Amino acid sequence: MTAREIKIRQEDRSAASEYLKKAADNYEQMLAAFNASNWNAAATLAVQCAISSADAVCVYGKGVRSISQDHFDVCDLVAGLPLEGAEEKSKQLRKIIARKNLVQYECRSVNKSDADEMVKVTTRFYQWVRDAIEEI
Repeated sequence: MTAREIKIRQEDRSAASEYLKKAADNYEQMLAAFNASNWNAAATLAVQCAISSADAVCVYGKGVRSISQDHFDVCDLVAGLPLEGAEEKSKQLRKIIARKNLVQYECRSVNKSDADEMVKVTTRFYQWVRDAIEEI
């Protein structure tokens, strides 16, 4: 059985900082929403922060980003990066993306416990990406 091909787009590695800026904006607003007890917004921004962070680290590490309709594909790209901790961080990213449907498409609101977990995991992932990219 052959591995499924992930749809990717080539990007200049210098674009990593632009994706990181998007991630940083979402990160700051995620924290503000969480501190204001706005659990739905905090969780939505956590997902956006994680996806932009993943784009940033993939562009930085390999000069590509996922353009797949399946957001889990970016987890596989992160896992394959030549960076320390990439495999572990791809699992954290998978946890965040797994909550995307609940957060953005289901009628149930996010509760404090859900938002708290998403903010914690997203913070770990975002900080790892930021640290990796700032090493340039």
